Amino acid sequence: MNYSSDFKIYPLLMEPVLKNYIWGGLRLRDEFGKKSSLEKIAESWEVSTQKDNQSKIANGEYKGKPLEDYIALNKEKILGKNCVNMTDFPVLIKLIDATDKLSVQVHPHDEYVKSGFSGKSEMWYVMDAEPDAKVILGFSRDITKDEFSERIKDNTLLEVVNEIPVKKGDVFYVKSGTLHAIGKGILIAEIQQNSDITYRVYDYKRTDRDGKTRELHVNDALEVTKRTPPEEGFRGINKSCDDGSVLLVKNPYFCVYKCVDIKTINVTEKSFCALLFVDGMGSLSYIEEGSKKQINFKRGDSVFIPAEFGEFSLEGNFTLLKTIIEE
Repeated sequence: MNYSSDFKIYPLLMEPVLKNYIWGGLRLRDEFGKKSSLEKIAESWEVSTQKDNQSKIANGEYKGKPLEDYIALNKEKILGKNCVNMTDFPVLIKLIDATDKLSVQVHPHDEYVKSGFSGKSEMWYVMDAEPDAKVILGFSRDITKDEFSERIKDNTLLEVVNEIPVKKGDVFYVKSGTLHAIGKGILIAEIQQNSDITYRVYDYKRTDRDGKTRELHVNDALEVTKRTPPEEGFRGINKSCDDGSVLLVKNPYFCVYKCVDIKTINVTEKSFCALLFVDGMGSLSYIEEGSKKQINFKRGDSVFIPAEFGEFSLEGNFTLLKTIIEE
């Protein structure tokens, strides 16, 4: 393990930011032990440097410090060489508990949003799903911009969307510009570009607690949406690797690997490593100044490991998603 005169690196157990939306449920509190006074917990932002929504460090010397403040101690060394040309921390990692359907929406690409902000591609890993659960990805056929506009106006958009049944373990890669929606009865781990820009086009005529319908963003959506069935590769890469992991998604913003009962992970100077435990439980062990340290983890926990940390070991029966940045 490496040290610097002005900062220390070690595996950081994360304390998430919890969010409540009208479609959220109780599983993140009841099954995962996320603590909140919110009536329901729709999302748990596990690794986030979003302004006013920053996850914090839950262990060690920097306990209570926002992740962004820790990264600022030495951005290049903590994030790694592959992040040198990135303005901001590249990813946002969430758990999503959808007990009702999310709105039909789209995220823009980088070139469409204002300077200083990024677009949003994302991937979903289905942690659990009810038997009849579905997601929306793209359209069932090619449609014109005029037809898209008219179907939004007359509430017939759902007649031309592409619905896909889902089950536990499914992976979906939702590129920016893809019309999409998570259906009810789905628990998802989401790794995405570090952006919270969403253009909502259909919301099932729902109203909030004040009886108001939620805002739609039709004009923006018309400009950025790909009006086609989902592109090839929307179910991810799913390539087996020599270390026993499976590469799920790879793009310039994040590479995500699925690891089952993996025994060791080596974090090099090239990239930080974010672990999200999506099943099981166990422990993470490392050596600090000659002494063995241990972090116990369970389903739903997240650990951020700074670049250059080196090797650590894992024990238990678990499935994790490993997010790094590759060249």
